[in-house]
Amino acid sequence: MRFRAKIVDLACLNHFSRVINTIAKLAKTCTLCLTDSKLYFILSDKVANGGVSMWCELCQGNFFDEFQMEGVAAEHNEIYLELVPENLSRALKTAQSAKAVKIKLTNKHCPCLRVAVELPSLSSSSRIVTHDIPVGVIPRRLWNDFREPSVPDFDVSIYLPVLKTMKSVVERMKNLSNSIVIEANLSGEMNLKIETDLVSVTTHFKDLGNPPWASEDGYQSSAQGRDLESMAEARIDIKKLQQLLAGQQVNPTKALCNIVSKRIVHFILLHEDVSLQYFIPALA
Repeated sequence: MRFRAKIVDLACLNHFSRVINTIAKLAKTCTLCLTDSKLYFILSDKVANGGVSMWCELCQGNFFDEFQMEGVAAEHNEIYLELVPENLSRALKTAQSAKAVKIKLTNKHCPCLRVAVELPSLSSSSRIVTHDIPVGVIPRRLWNDFREPSVPDFDVSIYLPVLKTMKSVVERMKNLSNSIVIEANLSGEMNLKIETDLVSVTTHFKDLGNPPWASEDGYQSSAQGRDLESMAEARIDIKKLQQLLAGQQVNPTKALCNIVSKRIVHFILLHEDVSLQYFIPALA
């Protein structure tokens, strides 16, 4: 099992760093899956127990100048590691003006991802700062726990409003309640609502547009044949939503959400070379 990679391009490095920062804000620990073409950051808290789950996919070719890996076996050319993303995020913070960053899987006293940051220096020799990030190697028999979650059979799929706007609305609402209701319909309307004994506040968004799922991907959803005006809704933990919006550093080109009434809200943030899916289960 071997893995080594190198980033030389500063724009790629900063972009990669932003993605890792976002993940660090969403997950205390997560699974990193390496394949020869992609990296996946996976959080699979059991949604049934009220946990969120996350699936973030990166094309390695858009970030790394060199990328070599050998998986567990030829027919299973993948590596699954458990890590604390905050540690990786911290290591990359030292790399903002780096000439190059090398990442390598090593095993001295325990398995580690070694991040070697080559910094520019005034003398001819460059300074290299290394960070060893402990990782756990996940055995082959557990890999099935980390498959891509399927898109739920949603009632409504809708594009999200500008995330900054949504974030400031949710920030204000979270001082009033622990939960928030997201409701949307197939006419491009979405409401964020909180209702407590003392106060009820609703923010309305309209003309957001609905993604053309059913036609494009052959996704059959219960949205078909649904009354365009009728709202699908789910009440979710406001802190989990705020975490997603506050941690956002990827600046997606498209952001959308699928609602399965009273069951789950599934967010998808798409950037040219990163896609992030985030599932927040509904509260009873």
